[in-house]
Amino acid sequence: MSDLALVVMAAGIGSRYGGMKQIEPIGPGGEIILDYSVYDAMESGFGEIIFVINREIERSFRERIDQSIGKHCKAIYVFQDLKDLPKGFEVPEGRVKPWGTAHAVLSCRDVVQGAFAVINADDFYGRSAYQSLADFMRDADVKTDGNKYCLVGYQLENTLTDHGSVARGICKVDNNGYLIEVRERTKIQERGGKIQFCTEDETWVEISADTIASMNLWGFSPTIFEELDLSFKKFLVEHKKDLVKPEYFLPEVVTDLLHEKKATVKVLPTLERWFGITYRQDVNALKRKIVEKVDKGVYPKKLWG
Repeated sequence: MSDLALVVMAAGIGSRYGGMKQIEPIGPGGEIILDYSVYDAMESGFGEIIFVINREIERSFRERIDQSIGKHCKAIYVFQDLKDLPKGFEVPEGRVKPWGTAHAVLSCRDVVQGAFAVINADDFYGRSAYQSLADFMRDADVKTDGNKYCLVGYQLENTLTDHGSVARGICKVDNNGYLIEVRERTKIQERGGKIQFCTEDETWVEISADTIASMNLWGFSPTIFEELDLSFKKFLVEHKKDLVKPEYFLPEVVTDLLHEKKATVKVLPTLERWFGITYRQDVNALKRKIVEKVDKGVYPKKLWG
């Protein structure tokens, strides 16, 4: 069994998609995106899979995972619970939405013991991305310094959909390949042959196609949990007057750690093309891409035999 764990953030239900896209069949054998993600991770050396879910999707999600992925690896289920708060805090009236991606990772603090990667359940990342993570996380120097993290960085043009805008974490990277900050940009799409994003004042700004984008494919050591716990308390205090909608995002926590010089994040560049299901129209395109990879021998026709 590998000492590397994979945390899968699967608690959210896609609002733009209009349903539980985490279990949408996209493979020739009825496989879902997660089947391919876990398969690629296992091929790259990850041995333990932690699924962060909510109780609303528990039954259907576990039934689907247990009959495929669960038969081939150690699968652990963790609930992202609104009531999982530090002492002295309560869920405010009207709060329904999960606390955010940083809270999803924090939810795993009692089950993750060693180095681990983090992914979104509804994103297809590509096998070499997982291999880059595994190689970095097993490096002896990284293991002796618990605050050395990593992030797989995608070229922005390889993360877009043809069916609408997307939100991406736009990365600023130094000359040595280390992350300086991640800034969330919404409404990114190709317009008139150029990639642009829309600012808060509704102005469209061009952005380079080879800009490094984060797809929430991180590598951490367990030291991140202490940092998440501290910053979550800070988040709750800062938003105490209105905690109905604010979200506690992982990239923002990491950026704060970088600004405070409490951690380093090595950006692992990849030429992999991201695929995902942001909109319902994305499903057929993703199915075609999977078939192409099956035909090329990247995956077996029936993934789990």
